[in-house]
Amino acid sequence: MAVIIPIRGLRYNPRKVENMADVVTPPYDVIDDVAQERYYGRNPYNIIRLEYGKILGGDNEKNNRYTRAADDYKNWLRENVLIRESKPAIYLYEQEFTVGGKNKVRSGITCGFRLETYEKGKILPHEETIPKHKADRLKLMRACRANFSPVFSLYTDRENRVVAALKNAVKGTPPDINFTDDSGESHRMWVVTAPGAIGEVQQIMADKRVFIADGHHRYETALNYKRERETNGDRKDTAVNVANSCSSVPREAPSSSTEFEPAYNYVMMTLVNIHDPGLIVLPTHRLIRNVKSLDINHLIDRIKENFAVEVYDLRPDKENFRQLLEMLERRGLGERSGGETQNKNEQRHAFGLYTGNNKFYLLTLKENSDPLQMMPAEKSPAWQRLDVSILHTLIIEKHLGICGELRARADHITYTREEGGALDAVDRGEYQLAFFLNPTLVDEVTAIAGQGEKMPQKSTFFYPKLITGLVINQL
Repeated sequence: MAVIIPIRGLRYNPRKVENMADVVTPPYDVIDDVAQERYYGRNPYNIIRLEYGKILGGDNEKNNRYTRAADDYKNWLRENVLIRESKPAIYLYEQEFTVGGKNKVRSGITCGFRLETYEKGKILPHEETIPKHKADRLKLMRACRANFSPVFSLYTDRENRVVAALKNAVKGTPPDINFTDDSGESHRMWVVTAPGAIGEVQQIMADKRVFIADGHHRYETALNYKRERETNGDRKDTAVNVANSCSSVPREAPSSSTEFEPAYNYVMMTLVNIHDPGLIVLPTHRLIRNVKSLDINHLIDRIKENFAVEVYDLRPDKENFRQLLEMLERRGLGERSGGETQNKNEQRHAFGLYTGNNKFYLLTLKENSDPLQMMPAEKSPAWQRLDVSILHTLIIEKHLGICGELRARADHITYTREEGGALDAVDRGEYQLAFFLNPTLVDEVTAIAGQGEKMPQKSTFFYPKLITGLVINQL
């Protein structure tokens, strides 16, 4: 069962920080150098200094982005820039945003989640991870002993009982945090300390399986960090009082004889109901570079073995690019309705390919090409029919040779949500190719995770991203 607990999170002191929008950021993995510099200049207490510090020319073992983060963190604690919650809390978090011209609200809860290996089946991943990214996160966790951003995960609650319990507890009270960010998204958070509401949420969650939506590297890093601390016999620093944190304790929580657990047994997590009307998945596109002796015409000829290829000329101002993406969506998602595929056997697998020189190719898997006959036999039919699996297996691996160790080094593939930016990156010569995909569906994510498989990295983009800096979890 899933064991969640309230945490005594650290939050920005409103006497030191008047506008939360000045100190928060998106997750580190979507921040480029330009955005990083912007956040540095916005406020001396911006979370960027802790979560994703700059790399400087003279960095060494004693002075680097991780040691500087640890120093800033300690200073902010000492100066009461960050203050700790007086009582353990579960945080009710709402994001209000616009997508496709429609206003949406997504609700979630932020809490501590007891770390478990995937093999136990209580929490399940759906994407592969990259070792070097986990190494980076582990160095930061060692230096600061904190979670600066939550893992984003999903659970199933058709009756919406979890969020309803917390909303009932804060009914009629204004949010403790309320602001609008740069992109126009609104963020509201309530601090829920009522033992009855917390206990009710724990009981509801006790039989749930949890699926990681975003933050696989953070979750696996937290597991590695826990193992390190256990190996070192280290039970110092922050501990969590699991037995007395609320009125109802999950059966697997420590007994009263061992009331306290090391805080590193838990990771900060924001959980969103799969049935939440504000849960949106957008596609993540692929940029390709460093492919030696790439011949575009030869590549297109090889792709034609399995795909019908249509070529379109982009106008110099790229004005017709949006129309081509809409065509891609209709081609690939035409049979899908209400968030599900009506007939997966009839689903058409389509991709966009931009090669520069204003040439855009629409690639559609041929009707006589059955993924089940062409994809890795050890994979399930659900995995074999994923768009992202077909793109990686039948084009990126087969014709570009980017697989195994090459893919793990992350020197050849960059992932982006910026569609127009992807075109510009190819036109500037920074990348050789840009592949455009349709979004993976939530039911595809849970089907793959539920049977113990993983999709290729960055198969999903849950929108919007969770904001970083609302709550910090001490370890």
